[in-house]
Amino acid sequence: MEAAGTSRVTELHELDEFRYHAFESTRLYKERMKIIHDKHIQERIFKPGDVVLLYNSRLKLFPGKLESRWSGPFIVVQVLSSGAVEIESEDGTNRFRVNGQRLKHYLGMDEEKVVSVIYLKVPQLLSEP
Repeated sequence: MEAAGTSRVTELHELDEFRYHAFESTRLYKERMKIIHDKHIQERIFKPGDVVLLYNSRLKLFPGKLESRWSGPFIVVQVLSSGAVEIESEDGTNRFRVNGQRLKHYLGMDEEKVVSVIYLKVPQLLSEP
């Protein structure tokens, strides 16, 4: 009876040790995954006057195959300390506040295109002999 009791206690200790190693392994795995995940996060800092795009999260049901989920461009008016950003449309009609995580910088072409005109002369024919 006593041998069976000590055997049972040893098995319980082994089980606890196995559980502890599994817990430690899981903790280390989660820490490594968090480091890898956090390495790819880009911090987005907005300033008034920046041009941004807004993520449209309502396109869930049947979005068009090639339809973009980003709308805009919008202009940043004010950045609040809570992470909210006040934006307005480019024509200045709509002004509203959104979560800063739903925005990204707009890298569109804002420069004016320079068009140069070249006038060609009509070629002169050689005089006939």
